[in-house]
Amino acid sequence: MDSGKVMHRRKPEIPVIGLRASQKSQHVQQQVSAKSLELSKVIRLLEDPLTANLKERHLFVLKKLLKRNQIGFRLKELPGVAKILNICAEKVKDHPEYGAVLCEALNICRLPFLKEKTSDELNFAQDVIDFLSHIGFLMRVSDTEVRQNILECVKSFYSCVAPKQLLDGTDRPNKTKPRTFPSNYRFSRLSLRLQPTSPGYRLQLLQHSDLPQALLLSMAAVENQPDIRLQILQTLQILSSSSDMNCASILRARGAETICLHMNEPDPSGQVLFRSSEILWNLLERSSKQEVTAQLCSMECVVSLKEAFFRQLLNTSQHLDLQLRNDLLVITSFIAENPNSLLVESLFAKQLVVFVTFPELKTHSHLIHNLKLSYSNEDLKMKKLLLNLLVLMSRDSAALQLYKEERVMLALLTLVKPPAASSERRSGSRGWSAVQQEELQLQALAALAAIAPLMMDDYMSCQGNTCLLLLLDWCVGPDSYFGQGHSFHSSGGRGSKRAQMRRCIRVLRSVTSLGEESVNQDLCDQGIISQLLGILIQMDASPDEEDIVSLEMKSDIQLILAVLCDTDMHRKDLFGSEGVEMTVNFLKKGSDKFYSGLGHNKLILSTVDCVWSCIVGCYTTEDYFLAKDGVLLLLDLLRTSPRCVHGMVLATLLELCDNPNTVSHILDWRDGGGQTASRLLLQLWRDEEEELGLKRNQHGGITDPQQPVLRPSHQDDVQPSILSHTSSASVLEISENLRSKIYSIFCKLGFQELPGLSTKDYVTLSIVRRYLDFKVGEVWDEMGRELSLDGVRPISPDQEALNAICRMTEDTARRIMTEQSSIVEQQQKEEISEEQLLYTEIKSHWKQRELMAKSWEDYVARTSNYEILKELKAQRGKFNESSKPKPEDEDAAVGPAEHFVAHIVSSERTESRGPAGVKVTLGRTSLKSAGQNRTEAKTRDPEYFSTASVRD
Repeated sequence: MDSGKVMHRRKPEIPVIGLRASQKSQHVQQQVSAKSLELSKVIRLLEDPLTANLKERHLFVLKKLLKRNQIGFRLKELPGVAKILNICAEKVKDHPEYGAVLCEALNICRLPFLKEKTSDELNFAQDVIDFLSHIGFLMRVSDTEVRQNILECVKSFYSCVAPKQLLDGTDRPNKTKPRTFPSNYRFSRLSLRLQPTSPGYRLQLLQHSDLPQALLLSMAAVENQPDIRLQILQTLQILSSSSDMNCASILRARGAETICLHMNEPDPSGQVLFRSSEILWNLLERSSKQEVTAQLCSMECVVSLKEAFFRQLLNTSQHLDLQLRNDLLVITSFIAENPNSLLVESLFAKQLVVFVTFPELKTHSHLIHNLKLSYSNEDLKMKKLLLNLLVLMSRDSAALQLYKEERVMLALLTLVKPPAASSERRSGSRGWSAVQQEELQLQALAALAAIAPLMMDDYMSCQGNTCLLLLLDWCVGPDSYFGQGHSFHSSGGRGSKRAQMRRCIRVLRSVTSLGEESVNQDLCDQGIISQLLGILIQMDASPDEEDIVSLEMKSDIQLILAVLCDTDMHRKDLFGSEGVEMTVNFLKKGSDKFYSGLGHNKLILSTVDCVWSCIVGCYTTEDYFLAKDGVLLLLDLLRTSPRCVHGMVLATLLELCDNPNTVSHILDWRDGGGQTASRLLLQLWRDEEEELGLKRNQHGGITDPQQPVLRPSHQDDVQPSILSHTSSASVLEISENLRSKIYSIFCKLGFQELPGLSTKDYVTLSIVRRYLDFKVGEVWDEMGRELSLDGVRPISPDQEALNAICRMTEDTARRIMTEQSSIVEQQQKEEISEEQLLYTEIKSHWKQRELMAKSWEDYVARTSNYEILKELKAQRGKFNESSKPKPEDEDAAVGPAEHFVAHIVSSERTESRGPAGVKVTLGRTSLKSAGQNRTEAKTRDPEYFSTASVRD
C-alpha cells in the first residue's frame, strides 16, 4: 500500500476461511510469541557487544518498533520497553540521535496502555508501576527535549484520561471521517482485540511509583535550565494537588525542604515562587503537617522563606502578589507551631514583630520606611496573620523578650480601645475602616488573652486592667453600636457589642486565673466585682440571650468572681447580698439543660464554684444564702444533676455545714416525692458503691467482712513502698469518690433520728457510721501488704499490733453484719404482722358482707311472703313473752331504763322451710342518757369490733 493513500474500514472483499477455536488460540499464541521474540531481539541487538555499535541498525529497528506500537504499548511488553528506553538513555550521552527515539517513545506513552484481557490490569500492575518509575528516572538524560517530553507525558496523564480514538480506525465523534495509517501498517486479529486500560488505571498506579520522587530529585540537575525547572514545579504541583500518596512520596524525598530552598533562585518568568508556595500548601493540606514543618524548620529553609516574604512584602503591590505574600505568612505560622522552629535565631521573628506594631506605634526601623500599606483586605489579612503569629511564637521565651523590646503589649492595648477613642486618635488620617478596625480589635483581644498572662509586668505598666475595664464599660453602655465584622472572633455578636464583651471577659479570666495578688487587687480597687455582678444580673434578666455566647460569658464572669473572692474575706463582703441573689437565681434554673450542648454544664459548675468561693466562709453571706433557701437549691441540684457534679455540690454542702443553721435546712428538705436529704445521701452512697464494684447483698449489707469498703481489684493496686512515689491507694480513693464527703456530712447531721429512712437505708447507714474505722483498718492492711512486698518483717510486737488492728476491723465488720441482719429480721417481722392484720381485716370485711347479704335476703322474704311474715310475728310474740320478768324478779327488774338498738349478728339456715328455717342471732347496743352514769360494757365478740373498724 502506498504511503499517501487513505484507507476506509470496510468488509474485506476476499473471503476469510474460518478457523477452529483451537486453531485460533494457537494462531494468537504464535503471534504473541513472535512479537515478544521481536522485542527480545531488539534488546539483544542493543546490548550484544558485537552489534552494540551499529547505530544505524539500532535506529532503524527502534523506529520500526515504535511505529508498530503507535497506538500504545501493551501491558505485557512494558518491562521490555522500559529496558529499551534505559539503554537508549545511556547511549544519548555519546549519540544524541537516540534522543529522538526517546521523545517518540514518550509521545506514545501519553496514550493509554493496551490490554488483551480485563485481568491484565491486575496481573501487570507491578510492571506498570516500574515502568512509570523508569519514566521519571529518564530525567537523568541531559537533553532538554527529552526532559521536556517526560514532563509533558506526565502532565498528559491528568489532562487526557482516556483518548477518544478507537483502535478500529474510526473516531467516535465522526464515524465517516477516515483515518490515515502508515503504508507499512498491517491489520491483524490480535490488534483488533486490544483495548485501552480503564481511565483511572494509570493515575492509580502512578501513586505507588517513584515518579514524584524522581522528578523532585531532578531539580538539582536542571539549575541551568530555568524553563525545565519551572515545568518540573508545574508537574509537581499537579501531582501534589491530585493525591495524598503523591504528597507522601514527595515528602519521603524531603520535598518540602527542597522546594523551599529553590524558591528564591533567579526566575525570569516570575512563577517559581508561586509554584513553590502552591506545592508547599498542597503538602501541608494533604500530608503530615508535622513532617512538613519539621523539614521547613532548618535554618536554611527559614532564611529562604524570610527572603521570599520580605521581597513580596516590600516590592510588590499587585493583588496576586499580595495573596502570595499572605500565603508565605501562613506557611510561616505553621512553622511557628513547631517547638523546634528557628524563627528567633534567624532574626525572622524580630523583623515580623516590627511589622506587628505598625502603624499603631511609631518606629525608626528601616524596614518600615519601605513599607506602604494600602489598607486593603489583603493588608488586613496580613495584619491578622501577624497578630496570630504573636500567639504562636509566644511559646518561646526568647520571643517574649522581643515583644518587650518592640512594645507589643502597648500596640495590642491600643488596638483593643473602643472604636470611639480609636477614631478620635486617628481622625483626619488614612487608616483602617470601621469594619477592619473591628476585626483587628477582636483579633488583638484574642492575642491578648494568650500573651498577657506571659507578660504581666508589661501588662500592668501599660495599665491593662484600666483599658479592659473601660472597654467593658463601653460594651454595656447605652450608646448604639452595630458590629459589622465578619471574622471568626466576631461570631455570635454581629450587630452588637457582644463579640467585644466576650473577648474582653476572656482576657480578664486569663489574667485573673494566674492568682497574682497585685493584679487582682488592682481590679478589685477599680470596682470589678460590682461591675461584673451588674453585667450578670443584666444578662440574666434578658430572656432572649440564652445562646452559647451568653452562656460562655456568664460562666467566665462567675469564674472571675470565684478567683477574686476565694481567699479574701473583704471581697466576699463586697460580693454581698447582690451576689447571693445572683447565685440563687442561677441555681433555680436546675440541670435540665445540662446536656443541651450550649454550655449549661459549664454554667452550673461555675455557679457552684461561685457559691463555694464567694459565699462559704463569710457568715453574713452564708446566712443570707440560707435565708434564700440556697441549701435547699443545692440539694435539688444534687438530686437532678449528673454524677460529675455531685462531688462539687457535696463539698459545698460540707463547707456550709460549719454554719450551725445549715443542718436544720438539710433535715427539712423534701423533694417532690417526699424523699429526705438523708435518704438521698444514702442512695448516692449505694450508687457510688455500685460504681466501685463493691460486693453487697440484696439489702445493701456487707457480704465480705475482710473487705467491707474495699473494691475487689483494690488489692492489686498495692506497690512496694520503695518503688512507689505516689500516695497510698487507700488515701487516694477517698478523693476519687463521694463516700468520704457523704460520711462527713452525716457526722454533721448525726446518725440518730434521721427522718424518712427505710430498712435498706438503715442497713446502709450502719456502714456509713463505721466508714472511718473501716478506712483506718484498710490503710493498716495496705501497709502490711507493702511491707510484705518489700520483704520487710516487722518486729513481733509490731506484727501482733498489726494483726490485732486487722482483726479488730474484721470483728467490727462482723458486728455490723449482725446488726444489719437484725434490722432486716425486725423489718420482716413487722411486715408479717402487718400482713396478718391485713388478712384479718379482709376476712372480717368479707364476713360482714355475707351477713349483710343474708339480712337483705331475709328482709326480701318477709316483705314478699305473707306466711313468713306471720311466722316471724308469732316468734317475736313468743320471744317478748319469754323476755318479760317473772314476779319474783320484779324487784330486781326495777332499775334505770335502758334503751338499746338491736342488730343481726349472724343467721343460719335450718332444714325447716319458711321463717322457721332461719336461725337469727341478734346483738344489741345500749344507749344511755347524758344524766346516767357510764356502766361497764358487756363482753362482746372481738371479731365484731374488728368488723366495725372495716370501711365498706
